[in-house]
Amino acid sequence: MLDREEYVEQAHFFKTLAERSALGTSTQDLLGMVREEVLSTTKLPHAIDFLTGELRLNGVFHTAMAQLPHYFTPFQTFVVSEAENDRGRFDLNLALLLLAREADYRARGASTQGIFIYEFESLARNRLGYDKGLNAIAGDPIFNEAWRQWIQVVRRQVGLVDFADLIYVRSEHYRRRRPPGDEHAPRGEDFPVLFGEGEGRIALANRGKDPLLLFGALHRHLGYPEVPRPAQADESMQTIPLLVRRVEKLEARLKLAEDELKGGIDLSQYYVAPQPANRPKMPE
Repeated sequence: MLDREEYVEQAHFFKTLAERSALGTSTQDLLGMVREEVLSTTKLPHAIDFLTGELRLNGVFHTAMAQLPHYFTPFQTFVVSEAENDRGRFDLNLALLLLAREADYRARGASTQGIFIYEFESLARNRLGYDKGLNAIAGDPIFNEAWRQWIQVVRRQVGLVDFADLIYVRSEHYRRRRPPGDEHAPRGEDFPVLFGEGEGRIALANRGKDPLLLFGALHRHLGYPEVPRPAQADESMQTIPLLVRRVEKLEARLKLAEDELKGGIDLSQYYVAPQPANRPKMPE
């Protein structure tokens, strides 16, 4: 775990990189500009230098983040690698904004539950893949051994078991509601409590529903960060040309209908004059 000032500077780094990349400036130039802004008393300037060198050498910088596991978490590296994947559809600006909000949440005093739910929702909303994604989440130093074991359980059971149930059975609310003497209920020493009373009540209320409703409720009531979503494409610039083409088609249909009422459609206007055939000359 890093100091608070490191997370503050990371949040500024990712957010500024996402905002200024929309201006058309190259990523190498942006890294140099942001490096001058971050605090020199932190480790981030040295990390940016390493990212810049890797970017010039290989054209990507998630490989450099993977070589700095003491500074960047495996989840941060995984998100950037998915954004830099040529075969994927995950936008790099969205990835940087996602990491900026996570770093800002850590700087404000993140809870273990909040970090997990935020990162899991990021996988779900952006379809980044649960197998590699949950393995990356489990490598975060904020999670202890009990959390890492449960995250591997989620990795194996996601899609088979309702995510709300996975949270509910590991919450304080479930332990309090559990009937005394229930032999089928998990024991506390085997299944330690990972979520509090609030998370358990919200998970119980959202059993069998869309997981996105669960994420929304957790965000509203417990203050977890909201996962950024891709911006909707602006189709206003395409509306006028589309309307023009439709009007032209309607005018053509109306002209054909008028010709039919006047006594028939003159098909001669659609005739094409025959072209003379280029016959090969016979040998003499």
